[in-house]
Amino acid sequence: MSNAPQHRLVYIRHGETQWSRTGRHTGSTDVPLTETGEEQARALAPVIAALRLQSPTVWVSPRMRAARTAELAGLTVTGVEPELAEWDYGDYEGLTSVEIRQDVAGWTVWDAVIPGGESIDAVAARADDVIAKARAAMADGDVVLVAHGHIGRVLAARFLDADPRFGRHLPVLPASASIFGYDHDGVPQLHQFGRTGYDAVGYGGR
Repeated sequence: MSNAPQHRLVYIRHGETQWSRTGRHTGSTDVPLTETGEEQARALAPVIAALRLQSPTVWVSPRMRAARTAELAGLTVTGVEPELAEWDYGDYEGLTSVEIRQDVAGWTVWDAVIPGGESIDAVAARADDVIAKARAAMADGDVVLVAHGHIGRVLAARFLDADPRFGRHLPVLPASASIFGYDHDGVPQLHQFGRTGYDAVGYGGR
């Protein structure tokens, strides 16, 4: 008989901020949700309700945009998890990829140096720690992680036992929910990815 958790892991990216709308790298800067971001988070509430979460543990990033998203989506926060903080972008905080590439041709967060910031291996180590805690908590109920775009994409990759760089293939919209679990053999699986309660096709942000 498998000892894999029978409950689900739900990853939610926070709603739109002005910086995410314009593609600015937002790590430690505590940017609030825009009005659109709040609408996106409210629209996520019925998506979450439809999951019929069982005894959920809800952990949020230390940033207010994550906590506000959880609140508007109808979740009761269990605690703040420091390791869910977004990637530390160091000297590139607040810059867009286009601006960074003016000095470093072809730069991406996935495969280049971030001066004064975190390496992808450091972010992956944080993700692995969160997943270990979540897996333990999944013995008692579903676990919801409300966090950010890049850390969430690394979390998704690592939960699936993939290289953290696989996260570059997993773009996530603001205020979207992705559901993960295990099969009867304990193999980690992606059940649903990037569900939103708003018109994602018509959304023009990042």
